[in-house]
Parts: sequence; C-alpha cells; structure tokens
Amino acid sequence: MHKASCLCGAVSIDVDATLTAPNACHCSMCRKQSGHYWASVDVPKTAMTTHGAENVTWYKASEKVRRGFCKTCGSYLFFDALFQDWTAIAMGAFDGPTGAKLAMHIFTDDKGDYYDIADGLPQNGQ
Repeated sequence: MHKASCLCGAVSIDVDATLTAPNACHCSMCRKQSGHYWASVDVPKTAMTTHGAENVTWYKASEKVRRGFCKTCGSYLFFDALFQDWTAIAMGAFDGPTGAKLAMHIFTDDKGDYYDIADGLPQNGQ
C-alpha cells in the first residue's frame, strides 16, 4: 500500500498496487500547471482510493484529460485520462519511499530552455 497526499492534507490517496516506472512530462501544459516538468506514475483506477475527494478541483484540459488539484493548497495531484482505466498521480505527492525509479522523459521537444536533461534516460520528443 502506498499513500500520497497534498501539501495541506485535505486530500489523501491510498494506492493498493505496485507502482510502475514513472515518467517525467515536459509538455507546456504540465510545465505551466506544475511550475516545472511533472513526474507521475499511472495507477489503475481500481487500485486507488481518494479521501477528501470533495477537496479536489478538476480542470478539464481537453476532451480526453482532466487535471486534479487540491482546492485548499493548490497541490497538483492527478492527470486523469478520462477514457482510460488509469489515473496518473504526482510522484511528489507520495509519502515516504515508493521504490519506483523514473523510466523516461516525454514531450521533451517542449521542455523549458532553462534546464538540461542529462540523466541518460530515454527521451520521447512527442
């Protein structure tokens, strides 16, 4: 069981699954919402329980995706693919060690010019 939460604790998440390898998204939408690139892990919707769901505000970013954040502290928590069986959870929201290791960088063609990606992991431009 993995536990995650927002900064103020109004939203917490239980994940009853082994975490797969997370990725780091450098697209302009993730950068604008998070303030930098965003690392997340895809979790089966059936394996997660959200406590304090009434404190999550959803922003519909497209017809296929909504992004969830705590309406109290603003912590960016979820990337929810509406027509998929998974939701991505922010790696920074997990409490304690996860045992997961970053696998790749995605949308690197959109990355900010103020940093380099130099960890040797695969990069997917789009």
